[in-house]
Amino acid sequence: MVRLLLIEDDPSIVDALVLSLGRLDHVVEHLGAATDDLEQRVAAADAVILDVGLPGDDGFAVCRRIRRSSTVPILMLTARSDDIDTVAGLEAGADDYVVKPVSPRVLDARIKAALRRSVPCAPPEAGPAPSNDGPLVIDRAGAEVLRDGAPLPLTPTEKRLMYAFADHPGQVLSREQLLALAWNQDFLGDSRLVDNAILRLRPKIDPDDGPSHIETVRGFGYRFRASP
Repeated sequence: MVRLLLIEDDPSIVDALVLSLGRLDHVVEHLGAATDDLEQRVAAADAVILDVGLPGDDGFAVCRRIRRSSTVPILMLTARSDDIDTVAGLEAGADDYVVKPVSPRVLDARIKAALRRSVPCAPPEAGPAPSNDGPLVIDRAGAEVLRDGAPLPLTPTEKRLMYAFADHPGQVLSREQLLALAWNQDFLGDSRLVDNAILRLRPKIDPDDGPSHIETVRGFGYRFRASP
């Protein structure tokens, strides 16, 4: 049973989703807008379904607020299908962007895919020892990435990206390869997720005044360098 927090202000959509998702073994709590206790509500949920067109703070602002304290999967639900809105949602920290109308079973599949991606990768028992890249250490056994000995606040997806780069040092990886490695083969999103995830990852792993460990190879993808 999955606990969902639905943030949506349209009563007809709320009624339809609560009923249909309930039949698919989800428990749905509803908010009509962001509230003062939003962080506590999010902490009790397994995933968040977030409308873009909310009263007060819009869905993008609410998504950024949630991301300041939580890595919970967020699916943005909207009637707007323009690419610029999709990119804005992903840049705000959403895990998926779903255009209304959407069938309950498709939404259920996307929720389950987002939940699978939110589980940190368990490193293989026979895998390599922690990858030590100077001040950066990728500790698979501890499921941590450290800089100068301190754990970095990475999301599960960001950790999987670091594992993928550590497994292919100096190799250019395409966005499609990174989707398969850091998300999964049945992911329903697109390669823009990779660009936005790396955009959020770089400032976490790189010194403020130094070059990036993750190099953009124009027209191909990304390459990780142990010594930028």
